[in-house]
Amino acid sequence: MNTIDFISQLTRESLYLTIVASGLPIVLSLIVGLIVSIFQATTQIQEQTLTFAPKLVMVFGVLALAGPWIGSKLVRFAFEAFTRFPQLVH
Repeated sequence: MNTIDFISQLTRESLYLTIVASGLPIVLSLIVGLIVSIFQATTQIQEQTLTFAPKLVMVFGVLALAGPWIGSKLVRFAFEAFTRFPQLVH
């Protein structure tokens, strides 16, 4: 495998990992934001912190629950990248 192929494959894998690792917290934060916005529209409560606090709690909760899985994906990616790196030096 030449250098260009390695770099393009590494870039593709890192972008995919970024989407997978950040997708769950972002999607759930979006859903909570939509639910809170609908609640605010129906009750006519216009408090700014009402939209921020539930999203913050949701993101921290998701990261607490999915953190080990995300961490294992990141460690596996780093291990594979550093394992394949010496092949480029030769």
